[in-house]
Amino acid sequence: MIRSFRSKGLQRFAERDDASKLPVRNEDRVRRILARLDVVAAPQDMNLPGWFFHPLKGVRRYSVRVSGNWRITFGWSGEDAVDVDIEDYH
Repeated sequence: MIRSFRSKGLQRFAERDDASKLPVRNEDRVRRILARLDVVAAPQDMNLPGWFFHPLKGVRRYSVRVSGNWRITFGWSGEDAVDVDIEDYH
């Protein structure tokens, strides 16, 4: 389950399906990633073909690719995703 967001635009999209504040136009992919993130029990469950899942170095956060340099990043607490964000970190 997703417990918290860092990005207000991503939270708005998750709660209201309002993509106006997303920095990417690939709403379907963002929707699929968030839906999966909301039901998985462990971060490794996000390791699907084409999603380029990987842990981030030096921090307890993970990443999956949305498009180009854009990633959805998240932390993990128990069985919940926390601090979910969408960012260009390259």
